Amino acid sequence: MMYVIVAIIALAVGAIGGFFYARKYMKDYLKKNPPVNEEMLRSLMMSMGQKPSEKKIRQMMQQMKNQN
Repeated sequence: MMYVIVAIIALAVGAIGGFFYARKYMKDYLKKNPPVNEEMLRSLMMSMGQKPSEKKIRQMMQQMKNQN
């Protein structure tokens, strides 16, 4: 009986600890690797030799949002 209680408590503590660890990991990851924004998209297009218009950038951002 005591083993069951200890196992349930260990499982609960592990789940809570895992949640907070995963949350911190994702925050750090997004801080180091931010998602693509309009300025990054604009510089990418310019590096490929295209002159990006606002309309084109907004269309590409919308397409990326729709994919997710």
